[in-house]
Amino acid sequence: MTQQEIADELGTTRLRVNKIIGQVRTAGLVNIEVRTPLADCVELEERLKDRFNLKGAVVVPALIDPIEQQRTIGEAAGELLNSVIAERDLGVGIGWGRTLSFATRRLETRPNPNSWVVGLMGGVTRASLTNTFEVAMSVARALGLECHYLTAPIYCSSPESLEALLHNDEIADVLARTEIADVALIACGDLHERSPIPSLRVVKDNLDELVRLGAVGETLGYFLQADGALVDHPLNRSVMALSLEALRQKPVSVLASGGLYKAPIIRATLAGGYVNHLVTDEAVARVLLGA
Repeated sequence: MTQQEIADELGTTRLRVNKIIGQVRTAGLVNIEVRTPLADCVELEERLKDRFNLKGAVVVPALIDPIEQQRTIGEAAGELLNSVIAERDLGVGIGWGRTLSFATRRLETRPNPNSWVVGLMGGVTRASLTNTFEVAMSVARALGLECHYLTAPIYCSSPESLEALLHNDEIADVLARTEIADVALIACGDLHERSPIPSLRVVKDNLDELVRLGAVGETLGYFLQADGALVDHPLNRSVMALSLEALRQKPVSVLASGGLYKAPIIRATLAGGYVNHLVTDEAVARVLLGA
């Protein structure tokens, strides 16, 4: 903010604000730095909001190390989640992925019997930092809230198998909870074997066909084309997860993903209008904006 903007917020004059800043700097109470890279990120945030009709955007500096990049994006998403939750009664829906696991480092514990965390999608059979169950539990533990799981695989063997599982009362109840959650924090994945979803056998067996049909990646386990449309494939009708249409209706929906290799699926998710907040890195932001 400029000194004039601060003055307007406080109902005083710019001269008064300037004087106060000078006094606290002299007293050593604050340290003011001008960091050009962050200024560039702020500009990109505003442009992303305008381009993709977002309620909010956070852009972090681009880093060479991919794990460090995931960490900075995840921690920024955690900070954003803190500001959203505040002291309100909320249901918080969580996706999966390493980036989201880093969000827990910045979450503030705020026990509240009227708030809860829910995994937005099914899981896999092995434990990992990226699995929905582990990520959702880590977030719930960090916030001091109870946690609910969709205790089913991400992909059922067929649409009919999915329908049968949805007749289970406990699964149906948790899926209903995903729909009423006020906040959704998700990531997305490309189709490279390094990503969790393509490593699943059912996806491996169908990957060539998904690519032929135009898939550029997945969001909440749903495979998307470049324009954000769902790929017409049985796997997309066998996903145990919150629907993308329900995700689109959330008051707060945050996509936290970065890395240039994910730019196509990040763009597709934004193009589909499925989220209203984005946390990403500067390199991806520039690609999304064509800058």
